[in-house]
Amino acid sequence: MNEQGRFPGPGETNVLGEALQPCSDNPLTGFFRTGYCAAGPDSAAVHLVCIQASTEFLAYSKSVGNDLSTPAPQFGFPGLVAGDRWCLVAARWLQAYQAGMAPRVYLRSTNAAVLGLVPLGVLKGFALDMN
Repeated sequence: MNEQGRFPGPGETNVLGEALQPCSDNPLTGFFRTGYCAAGPDSAAVHLVCIQASTEFLAYSKSVGNDLSTPAPQFGFPGLVAGDRWCLVAARWLQAYQAGMAPRVYLRSTNAAVLGLVPLGVLKGFALDMN
């Protein structure tokens, strides 16, 4: 449990097989807005990859129709800036990777459910939290 008393979900693990760690509370991220890249009940949510936004990635994402930099207050979305951490849809990360524009990732906060789409070896190449 983190300081806000929220859980990622029972049994959810990261890509390293450990307990899923929070991605971001500022801005508050995750499909369920818990700060975790949780898949949730029945693994319904797909916002699984904890990224660090970069200027280049945000521009690329906007160019392919996924504008993450423009605030949408009606949805409680502040808009991302470079350096923000965010739970990105796994297929969007893969799309960016295939275009050579993938953002860096936090493996300890990236849900293991992403491994059905992206191999761990690929994610490790973009890891910010590997020793």
